[in-house]
Amino acid sequence: MPPQPLSEEEIAAHLAGLPGWDREDHAIARTFKHTYHECVHMAMYVAAKAREVGHHPDVHITWQRIRFVITTHDAGNRLTAKDFELAHHIDAIAVGHGAESPASSARPSRRL
Repeated sequence: MPPQPLSEEEIAAHLAGLPGWDREDHAIARTFKHTYHECVHMAMYVAAKAREVGHHPDVHITWQRIRFVITTHDAGNRLTAKDFELAHHIDAIAVGHGAESPASSARPSRRL
């Protein structure tokens, strides 16, 4: 049986316990700041944890940033308890790696 999608109230309650995570439609996302190589290293630790728990985030690595986006594909790309459990694991790994939340998760404007 696939995981069951959470209600809006359940999603809000879970998000309240995960500072730094934002809802993006039917997913949650968070960006961390660290050196490029530490971001790659952190991604490997998250990948190992994801394999262990059987739930995988989308991972985006750019210069000194790593971004995780989580949704449950088996539940029709909806949020489930598995997403929030994985987010807690990612937060713990980020703390262990000394990663920080960027001052703003918005992308900086580029000057030409």
